[in-house]
Amino acid sequence: MCLLGCKNRFTDWQLLTNFGATFRNMNKVFFKYADRTLLYANKTKLKKVIENLFINEKKTLMHLVYVFCSDGYLLSLNQSFLNHNTYTDIITFNLSETSKEIIAEIYISIDRVKENAKTYETTFANEMERVVFHGALHLCGYKDKSKEDVLLMRSKENHYLTIFLSL
Repeated sequence: MCLLGCKNRFTDWQLLTNFGATFRNMNKVFFKYADRTLLYANKTKLKKVIENLFINEKKTLMHLVYVFCSDGYLLSLNQSFLNHNTYTDIITFNLSETSKEIIAEIYISIDRVKENAKTYETTFANEMERVVFHGALHLCGYKDKSKEDVLLMRSKENHYLTIFLSL
């Protein structure tokens, strides 16, 4: 189910293949919870837009788990895996063995998203949607280190937010 804090990240895959179902025919995006629960009404719609994002960006999505957690939980991951001692809203782990098929986990701090929503004067839902798309876009190869990268990333986030809001 999850890379960190959970027993086995491929439990869903193993259960499905053990019963003869093919992974490609099953859901590809999952929402899991570490130490926080996401109270959000549009999960199904959001998952569909995420799957379409990968299609639009010409990437094959195999399995993507979003894990929602607290600031403390994500800080611990940031320290342990990235040697960063800072709070962040999102960490993306690309677990793919090849660049052709994406298998990944994305950890999102609900606490940080709430704080950022206040800072940027937007709703929690809007900020959460942006962060969810942000993580998926990282998996598609988009960066956010340079000024140009940030502009392109924001443009792509806005594009998928517009699609999401139009449904």
